[in-house]
Amino acid sequence: MATQQSPATGTPGDDSAGVADRWSLVFAAGLISFVAMLDMNVVNLALTDIANALDVSPTTAQWAVLGYQLPLVALLLPAGRWLDQVGLRTALLLSVGCFALCSALAAAAPWASWLIAARLAQGAFGAVLFVLMPVLAATAVRPELRGRAMSVPATLGPLGAVLGPVIGGLLLDHVGWRAIFLVKLPICLAAWLIAHRDAPRGGGRLRLPDRGSLGDAALIGSAIAAVLLGLTLAPDAPLWLLLALPSVPLVLFWLRRPGGRPVATVLRASGTAAVNGSVLALAAGFAANHFLLAQYLRREDGESATATAVTMLAFPLGMVVAGRFGGRLADRWGARPTALTGAAVTALGLLLLVPVDTGWSSPDIAWRLLVAGVGMGLNGGPVQALVMTSAPPDQLATAGSAVQLSRSLGFALGPALATAATLYGTTETAGVRAGLALAATAAALAVALLTLRRRTDRGAEPTDRTTGTAESTPANEENDRTIGSPA
Repeated sequence: MATQQSPATGTPGDDSAGVADRWSLVFAAGLISFVAMLDMNVVNLALTDIANALDVSPTTAQWAVLGYQLPLVALLLPAGRWLDQVGLRTALLLSVGCFALCSALAAAAPWASWLIAARLAQGAFGAVLFVLMPVLAATAVRPELRGRAMSVPATLGPLGAVLGPVIGGLLLDHVGWRAIFLVKLPICLAAWLIAHRDAPRGGGRLRLPDRGSLGDAALIGSAIAAVLLGLTLAPDAPLWLLLALPSVPLVLFWLRRPGGRPVATVLRASGTAAVNGSVLALAAGFAANHFLLAQYLRREDGESATATAVTMLAFPLGMVVAGRFGGRLADRWGARPTALTGAAVTALGLLLLVPVDTGWSSPDIAWRLLVAGVGMGLNGGPVQALVMTSAPPDQLATAGSAVQLSRSLGFALGPALATAATLYGTTETAGVRAGLALAATAAALAVALLTLRRRTDRGAEPTDRTTGTAESTPANEENDRTIGSPA
């Protein structure tokens, strides 16, 4: 495919239309997605070791995780706005290099404050990487191949999230906690070298974010922190949920600011608000299910850590296998039908896990996880391609940051919601079933949201995002049959 010309490989701030499909950059996007999601999960297992090694309390050690997650989520949308104004190549090389540097600094931390500072900086660069993933994949190939390309980071990202505990456990048992930060360096180096060789040159120059972007980050970060804090403390006392109330006025105030208005504009122009909602719901269902099953399998009379890891690997196995076909199906039959099918299969798999019982064997759980994983593999690339194709070409990074924020919020909210749901069970198993039922409900909500289509103004013709010309499709169609194909 390297010899074919691409009409839509331009990057934010860069006019590189007409260059060949660059599948190496799609692979680089997959590597970035894998390492960024791996980082969100691999450190959790090491908190006890970090607390003991650095002589701090478990609460302080937890900031090795929170220090990464909070700036990552808070900066996703401002990072998208910033990337729409600068060149992709320089931003990519800078963010990958600094992400790796911060990981090395975290591994060398002699005390807790050093480690937390390194993780805060790493979370900021991680936010840029999360936004760059879909932009890099979407602009590296022709629009009609975009579903296939988007499936690569959409599959490798959750794969990194699921493999994180497995990799972390092996490193902790045989090497030590510092290795969990160093293991990401070879992957970062490979992505940096690919980007340095193949990323198109040109585009806008790098510049510092403006003060407005920093204010947006503060508002978004405060809103998200309020929600997560309320959900985290709610199992001890439900009144703690009141802490989440300030998030509503904070978000509304942000939407009225210059940083929030472009996001609202992109969602209205592309008609993808419901699609982003489905991404959040499905990610929350996946995260809640994964969290609860891992805890359930590791109960006092349950499986060993190795057996639990092997059982849980059924999910990423299904994702990897189905992810190879999800993009092809989307390119052939349409992004929305493929994404909808994937969400429905995921919901079915999660629903089959709800009646989990102590009498179930590991294979009983594994085949159900495999079904859910197949659905996630079919859904990930097509749903992201649907968002990126529907967005105006000069706001791809903003659209990418919105969908990544939706996914990241789902991953963060899922375990907290699942923990709260377990309180409604009279026994441990009943509590787990309640949480799994909530996970299946979230996946069902994702299915419902994907059935909603944008209604364009009567008589208006949608504009092809690649050529800027009017399409001949009916007004309520959204480039679903062939992703981004010219009219």
